[in-house]
Amino acid sequence: MSITLPSEPDTLPNRADDGALTDEEIRLRNDIRLLGRILGDTVRDQEGAAVFDLVELIRQTSIRFHRDEDKTARRELEAILDGMSASDTVKIVRAFSYFSHLANIAEDQTNIRQMRAGSTAGSAPRAGMLAKTLKHAREEGIGARELRDFFKTALVSPVLTAHPTEVRRKSTMDREMEIAALLDQRDRVQLTADEWAQNEEQLRRAVLTLWKTNLLRRTKLNVLDEVTNGLSFYDYTFLSEVPRLYGALEDQLATEDGSSEELASFLRMGSWIGGDRDGNPFVTAEVLQGTLRLHSARVLRYYLDELHELGSELSLASHLAPISDEVRTLAERSPDHSPHRRYEPYRL
Repeated sequence: MSITLPSEPDTLPNRADDGALTDEEIRLRNDIRLLGRILGDTVRDQEGAAVFDLVELIRQTSIRFHRDEDKTARRELEAILDGMSASDTVKIVRAFSYFSHLANIAEDQTNIRQMRAGSTAGSAPRAGMLAKTLKHAREEGIGARELRDFFKTALVSPVLTAHPTEVRRKSTMDREMEIAALLDQRDRVQLTADEWAQNEEQLRRAVLTLWKTNLLRRTKLNVLDEVTNGLSFYDYTFLSEVPRLYGALEDQLATEDGSSEELASFLRMGSWIGGDRDGNPFVTAEVLQGTLRLHSARVLRYYLDELHELGSELSLASHLAPISDEVRTLAERSPDHSPHRRYEPYRL
């Protein structure tokens, strides 16, 4: 029996000491070591020292085998794995599975750092970035007017599809996103000593929650469950990032031709989940109707929340800001008669 266990990310060179690594590789290694240490502490606290020692023994023996090609280590590893109880096997698999997930989060954070480094003020645009693409278009003689006309008839439609093999739960993905956000905070914000400690405490709480959460689903998803899972990505990405993309593209074209013209809608998300009537026997007319209701509810809730937040921001007073007749008419029709907002027509 043989097994491959993660000790360092595949993208990180195996070098004798940190002195041979680049600054970015050192930061990646430090992130992985931080998350690995927190996971190890969690395993020790929750499962006991014996399980933690077993994890460490397997990890170190695996490194000897895979990195040093130690044949004796392979036999030792086989003996350890063959001698484990079913209960210990589950714990070991969970420990190394979560280590892989945490290492992937750290690698993603490294990619984000590299992209941000290439997008800092004054730096040349990088390949794959919007500014670089527009620069390439200009070099090919395609100006802002031609691009605006192109987008009027263009259609880009990324389509989400269900993956029956996806057994990770949304609860797990939410915690992993929380961990990613906390790592990002350590990069972007100059933290005080107390804030560093609080950040690590939050990381420990998130990893502990992960450890106490079922990694895999114990029940099969129905089609509408899959629809809900697919829609969760809209909250994380599309609903906020697609308008941001339009805004960035409009701003960059405006710097070229000075026009304030809005771009035509050319990027429209699609989904096969809950609508695949020719391939999935469980997608009935009722399921399709339910899918449409879920999609409608998600986007309406998002925009209602945005409107509510906008209302809290638009506190402009009528005697301090110019108010158009149209806004005044709308404000007069508002059902909100609070004297505190009487002179805040935009909010009304």
